[in-house]
Amino acid sequence: MRRQRLGQSSIEVSALALGTDLIGSKIEHERSFALLDFYYELGGNFLDTGNFYASWIPGCQGGESETTIGLWMKERRNRDEMVISTKLAFDYPGSPGGLSAGEIQRECEMSLRRLQTDRLDLYQAHRDDRSVPMEETMEAFDRLEKAGKIRILGASNLPLWRISEANVIARNKSWTPYSVVEQRYTYLRPRHGADFGPQIFLSDDLKDYASYYGMTLMGYSVLLRGAFIRADRELPVQFAGGDSSERLQTLSEVSQESGCTPAQAIIAWMRQSKPAVLPIIAGSQEAQLKENIDALNVTLTEAQMERLNTAGNPSLKQGWIQPK
Repeated sequence: MRRQRLGQSSIEVSALALGTDLIGSKIEHERSFALLDFYYELGGNFLDTGNFYASWIPGCQGGESETTIGLWMKERRNRDEMVISTKLAFDYPGSPGGLSAGEIQRECEMSLRRLQTDRLDLYQAHRDDRSVPMEETMEAFDRLEKAGKIRILGASNLPLWRISEANVIARNKSWTPYSVVEQRYTYLRPRHGADFGPQIFLSDDLKDYASYYGMTLMGYSVLLRGAFIRADRELPVQFAGGDSSERLQTLSEVSQESGCTPAQAIIAWMRQSKPAVLPIIAGSQEAQLKENIDALNVTLTEAQMERLNTAGNPSLKQGWIQPK
């Protein structure tokens, strides 16, 4: 599997990260190990997890994903080959959540124990916390970096202005800044006013900001749980409207021309976009992972990228935009 650098660090990660939110919970232990093995054997080295995965599933308390990954790495003896990203800030049993200095220190230690490792390659703030001064949050992260417990820092589900504020403070204090941003993202564009709850959709302004500062962008929920190809899965209501209909039609045409599935076309489109967005893939079966990984063999033409990018946009000929 192709590799790329994470942010401006020396860390090299596979071109597709594996999302593990259901590993060790909805996906039981033996099946979880089989999926991790399959991804690893195909060259994958980048695992995306979180401290509270999967506390929302009945019978789970949180930490199931990290614990399963830790057991798998110990059994396979491959910790040094893997790049582990985990997160904090959502509450779960035993943790109030947030980004206070105490919470950051405590949850980092908890994640290290569950993952059976001495460092987190990428540690991410999983949501905003405006009850805590930004200086307190960034200083706490910096202490962990200086102690060797985290390597680089990321932000997930934070608005652009908060990421920018955090990085200005970090640079002025010579602290560790955010160098990776992970947001919700897919080929379809949300309708105006769409509400994703605590999740934040990757905006064009954030793409521009990240590109300027050399930050890595990552996208989750990129395939909408199979809604692009499965008749039994409806598109989320946040994407309802004519814009999505036009983009779905163009996606179908391009995938047929390229001899790939719509899911593979979306992954290729994300990776070839400027700036590129690193997709987080998932699946409960090896065949699903294989389809996603095979997207790395798909190369879209410039004309196809242009069609995908402009599908659903108002046309000059339709009079929506008056030329000057």
